[in-house]
Parts: sequence; structure tokens; C-alpha cells
Amino acid sequence: MENPSRYLDALAKEFTRLPGIGAKSASRLACHILKMRDDDVFSLAGALIELKKNIVTCEVCGGISDSGICSICADKSRDISMLCVVENAKDIITIEAAGGFRGYYHVLSGLISPLDGIGPDELNISALIKRCASARPVEIILALNPTIEGDATSLYLAGLISPMSIAVSRIARGLPVGADLEYADSATIIKSIEGRVRM
Repeated sequence: MENPSRYLDALAKEFTRLPGIGAKSASRLACHILKMRDDDVFSLAGALIELKKNIVTCEVCGGISDSGICSICADKSRDISMLCVVENAKDIITIEAAGGFRGYYHVLSGLISPLDGIGPDELNISALIKRCASARPVEIILALNPTIEGDATSLYLAGLISPMSIAVSRIARGLPVGADLEYADSATIIKSIEGRVRM
């Protein structure tokens, strides 16, 4: 679909670089921005520039931060006995939005994937082992995606951490709340049965 303006077309093409934004959605967004007040457009552009200029990696967990240490790592009221390991910083935002977890986090910045040339040395694993040795958490929770890469990374980490006398657990997998059993695939049902909890 061609836009009547090369400027509108250029903006729409930039929007298609974002995840989940197709050509039609990109064109709608570009047209919406065209209708916005100048102040609002400049405010949006300014927020994007400020984001790229000022966001840094947290020195402790490897997540995103406005300064050297993120607000979560700086929060002394959190439970020091639990450390949740995630694939990327976006996962921290997802878990925090759900509520209920009050421990700390560690970002691996990827998963072990030999086919993509990503081994343990390319990930933030050595910093995790140092944190385990110094902070001595009681439990490491592996909140990694239930994929082949996630499973391989979890097994690798469990092998490194378990000898340190730290409990290693993995987030449960199975049926989502409100789902019907008849519509679930067999792998999900098996994982739900394996991850069952006592009542």
C-alpha cells in the first residue's frame, strides 16, 4: 500500500520495524500522528530520544535502569532469599506487573542456542554465579520460556547452581487460568500433570 506522501510513507515504514505492527497498522499510526497536536508529537519524539539517550544496563541484575543500579536492586525491602532468573529485561516488567514476587532478578540477555552460535559464554551467566556465591540466596527461580533453548539453559544453570547448596526451581507450566481442558494440546496437559501441586 502506497501513501500519498513520502513523509507519511517513511514514518509508516519505520513503524513496521516494531514487533506486531503490520503495514496497515503502521499506516494507521502514521495517520494518527499526523492528526495529533504539534506539542503531543514533539512530546512523543522527545520521550523516544530521552529513552535511547538515558536508559542504561543495571550493574547488578543486567536489567534496564535510569542509573547504575535499578530501582528493584536498590529496594532493600525485597526478599534477598529469592533470585528470579529471566531471559531479558522485558520479562522483569511482565513479572512485576503481575505482582506477587518480591525477590530480586537476574537477566541472562538470551538463552543457550548452539544453532544460533549462542553458548554460555555469550550470556550473563558468570555474573549470576558470582551473585549466588556472594549473596547466597536460598532459592533460584528459573523463569525461562518453555522452549528447547529455555529447557537447555535451565538444565545448564541447575547443574552450575545446585552444587552451591542453593535450591533451584522452575516456574510451573501448564493450563492457563480459565482454560478448558478439551482445547489444550497434549504437551500442555502433560506439563500440567507433571507440575501439579498438593491441595
